[in-house]
This record gives sequence, structure tokens and C-alpha cells, in this order.
Amino acid sequence: MSRPNKTKVQTHAQPGGGLFAAFAGLEISGLPDGPQPQETSPSESESGASHCTSAKRGRVVLRRETAHRGGKCVIVVSDFDGALDETFIEALATRLRAACGCGGAVKNRTIEMQGDQPARIRELLVAEGFRVAGIS
Repeated sequence: MSRPNKTKVQTHAQPGGGLFAAFAGLEISGLPDGPQPQETSPSESESGASHCTSAKRGRVVLRRETAHRGGKCVIVVSDFDGALDETFIEALATRLRAACGCGGAVKNRTIEMQGDQPARIRELLVAEGFRVAGIS
């Protein structure tokens, strides 16, 4: 039993064809127009409102962890909104550490606060504009 002959596709670049030579034969006259750019009003662009500066910053989750920490308790603040950038989370962690008088760290968009102070951390996060779920 023999194999059927396969048609070969040219893969080498043609001289003078350039990067988009393969698309040169396409006909685009029957395609619809693309989306039109939306015009923003001057009041929206001047206000510079972003998700990070609004009073509502989304939902975060508090949890207590002691695993792999030598029995020490750590409060983890996680599930930050994707619109909040890394520098905002770092600044928030600095404010939480100063207010609680304890150490902490930021790892992979989560804040780890040393000590067992979930009520104090919850108060501070609510004051920052977050909805807080998890331990109280």
C-alpha cells in the first residue's frame, strides 16, 4: 500500500516579498468597518478617576495561618482586585504595619501581617474602602 502524494506548501520567503507577502493576495473589500473610537467627555478625562483612588476598592479576604511558621500566627490579606497595582498594595502594607505596630511582608499580591490582630486589620481595611470577608 503506498502513500498518497501530499501537496507541498512553500515556506521559504520570496525575494522582495517582505514579512507580509503571504497576505498580499487577500481581498478585504467585503469586510465591515472596525469599531469607532469612543469620545470621552472633558469632565471624565480631567477627573482622572481610576479604580485605585475610588472609595470602593473591592473585596479582600482575611485568613489566619500558622502552618510552616513555627507555630506563629500570621494574618494573610489576599484576593486583591486586579486593577490595584503592586505599588498600591505595598503602600497599603506599610500603612497596616505602622498602624498595627508589627512586621509583615508582601508576597504574590498578598499581605502577610505578623501577630494575631484580625479585628484591627479589618477596621483599617474597611477604613481604606475595602469590603472584608473571612475571619473577624
